[in-house]
Amino acid sequence: MEEMRMKKWSYKVIEFDSKGFVGGKVNSRNIEDRLNELGNQGWALVSSFTTNQAYGQTNKIVFTFKREIEETRVVGN
Repeated sequence: MEEMRMKKWSYKVIEFDSKGFVGGKVNSRNIEDRLNELGNQGWALVSSFTTNQAYGQTNKIVFTFKREIEETRVVGN
């Protein structure tokens, strides 16, 4: 009989702040570079959202990632 194992996940949340007092622009190149870096480390993007401040201006962009936890099995002698 084959043993079934549940996958286990590790999660990471990163934030990018917008510039300016009432919101502003984000550097999309910096975001793209960071997303590619995390992807190369095995992290998969699962969600993103913005937070807003006064007058609906974007304050932050929040990204959530997950990566499968690799289990190591100990084999007896």
